[in-house]
Amino acid sequence: MSEVKPRSIYYPYIDGLRAIAVISVVLYHLKDSYLPGGFSGVDVFFVISGFVVSISMANFKGRNFFTFVTTFYARRMKRILPALLFCVLMTGLFAALFIPGSWLSDTNQKTGLFALFGLSNFILAATGNDYFSPKTDFNPFTHTWSLGVEEQFYFIFPLLFFVWVAFRSVR
Repeated sequence: MSEVKPRSIYYPYIDGLRAIAVISVVLYHLKDSYLPGGFSGVDVFFVISGFVVSISMANFKGRNFFTFVTTFYARRMKRILPALLFCVLMTGLFAALFIPGSWLSDTNQKTGLFALFGLSNFILAATGNDYFSPKTDFNPFTHTWSLGVEEQFYFIFPLLFFVWVAFRSVR
């Protein structure tokens, strides 16, 4: 018995929105006066993720939840994990070589380790190093906070969406 593959639909305007989000974040990081508020491009990525996950789930009509969850998470891991591992390993190597240990970089290793599990936002919050803290300028893993939030969203949203669809008639 062959497994039914979920239908994948390509929306070119999503790539356009991603490009706008990336450009705004890059311009902001080059010099914040180039595009004040450019960091809101991260918010655009979060909205895109919500849309893509919702469409992905909607295309699984009539299939069971276990099949959806295993397929969904396998696709996310296949897409995110190789780049994340490469980024964290290379950044960790260069950080070890070029960033001297000091009070400004005392959470770097922990942030990198937590990034591998999608939890770097928790370590940054627990140590009082929010995104605009001066210490984050010395932490090369600070940018992984948004990936952590996105991975946590991927973990929680499909469950909530499934419950919402399953109990739609009760509302």
